[in-house]
Amino acid sequence: MLTLIKNTNLYAPASLGQKDLLVAGGKIVKIADNLKTFENEAAVFDAKGKIVTPGLIDQHIHITGAGGKHGFSSMTPEIMLSELIGCGTTTVVGLMGTDGTARSIQTLYAKAKSLEEEGISAYMLCGYYGLDSLTLTNNVQSDMIFIDKVLGCKIAISDVRSSYPTPLDLVRKLKDIMVGGFIAKKKGILHIHLGNLETKMDVLFKLVNEYQFPIKHISPTHVGRTKALFDQAIDFAKLGGMIDITTGASKYTDPYKSVLYAMEKGVKIDRLTFSSDGNAGLTKFDSKGNPIGITKAPIDQNLAQTVALIQNGGVAIADAFKLITLNPANNLGLQHKGRIEVGSDADFCCFTNDLKLTDVFANGQRMMADGNIIAEGNYEN
Repeated sequence: MLTLIKNTNLYAPASLGQKDLLVAGGKIVKIADNLKTFENEAAVFDAKGKIVTPGLIDQHIHITGAGGKHGFSSMTPEIMLSELIGCGTTTVVGLMGTDGTARSIQTLYAKAKSLEEEGISAYMLCGYYGLDSLTLTNNVQSDMIFIDKVLGCKIAISDVRSSYPTPLDLVRKLKDIMVGGFIAKKKGILHIHLGNLETKMDVLFKLVNEYQFPIKHISPTHVGRTKALFDQAIDFAKLGGMIDITTGASKYTDPYKSVLYAMEKGVKIDRLTFSSDGNAGLTKFDSKGNPIGITKAPIDQNLAQTVALIQNGGVAIADAFKLITLNPANNLGLQHKGRIEVGSDADFCCFTNDLKLTDVFANGQRMMADGNIIAEGNYEN
């Protein structure tokens, strides 16, 4: 079936002006100024007056839930499809958190497959906070080779809940990821949770400077947890690394302000990404800092902070949307995602001129129409 999306104000994420898009088999097959000749054989969606961007990517989200630091009842539930569509997210990378015992890596894989069956694109990372990486096969390298969904491995550093890995521990993980990626034709990343200990990112600089490991495989997240940590992350980005700013939790200031600060310090916007840490378990505090309950980290702040970066920070749409489209796709090695070009997956978000989300397409299928979610998971209705 052909789908023709007409009259877009297209951001690919670079601004391309008014274009028509032709979609077939979940892929973009043609982009031109006018594709009127296909109107009689295609389902037509007129995007006149709408900004169209690539579908949004969340590269750090707890699709099977997380939490648990306040007991079993504080473990968060699975994410439902409609929650993702509601904030324009068409590609997710699910991952484990602190807990590698009550949570299962097999369940994470199953959830990724479930979301894929329901219409979006879903990937995963093996591992969790600990050094003893949770895998679906017998090790990280074979997960990279044989499990289609696995794009890398997660581990934690500078956190009292981590295993306090040494540089040698980390470089061995990186070797498994890189070599597995060579064979499976994946980029491969070691996605590194950063806590708030004074060691910050020190070990990561050793990996680059002393072990001379390629920085493109090292993917630190929660870099905006503290001002001191973010200042160090800026140095990492200037070395050519990609740094990930969390929008739903673990932040010392509004994430869009961190982006502006990094740019002021000379970091290119191509080195920055947003991810939500969505569905992580958070403690709620009263005005005096006393804990009063628990809540889930929101999953909609990637888009909200990108809009704030444009409307409050004065960053161009084409640049701001890189943080949640092209940049995470490049970080993950997903060359068919995060961009609107012939051959890429047909993932789109449509916005009004004031950046209100109106329509979402995932793999060519319309999932939000005029602000109403029209695609739900099997157990949502």
